Amino acid sequence: RHRKTSMKINIVYATILGTSQMVAEDLEDALSDDHEVDVRDILHVGPGDLGDDALYVFISSTTGHGDMPDSTIDFAKDVMDTKPDLSALNFAIFGLGDQGYADTFNMGSEKLAELLKGAGANQIGERGLFDASTGDMPEDVAIPWLEGILADMPALAEAV
Repeated sequence: RHRKTSMKINIVYATILGTSQMVAEDLEDALSDDHEVDVRDILHVGPGDLGDDALYVFISSTTGHGDMPDSTIDFAKDVMDTKPDLSALNFAIFGLGDQGYADTFNMGSEKLAELLKGAGANQIGERGLFDASTGDMPEDVAIPWLEGILADMPALAEAV
């Protein structure tokens, strides 16, 4: 059971109040025994940093009227301006939202996923969704979600 393949996982968070960062760090704690995990703020990540050397896990909250956090503005602009070829990029995405804002629930992560897919990136697995109105802790949702994706990774890789 412990002969899992170790992977390189780059977690990139886009946060407003720090929750996405907290989730990123909780995921790092949960996975770093088995995998090489790196956590970065999307403020410090450009499209050119997104290699095929790792699974990228994006964590994004939603702000305003279903927008990505302000910290993603430069990243999104770079992707739109430079039109990078991200076809080698495999990413998973986890969104933080609140069903109390039903009209825009988790649209920040949806827009980020669309931006990446628009540049050719491959989304692995289902988008993880956290609903703050449930009273659950986000890491209690995020950790099993990512572990499920990692468990399916070999199968997903073959399906591409």
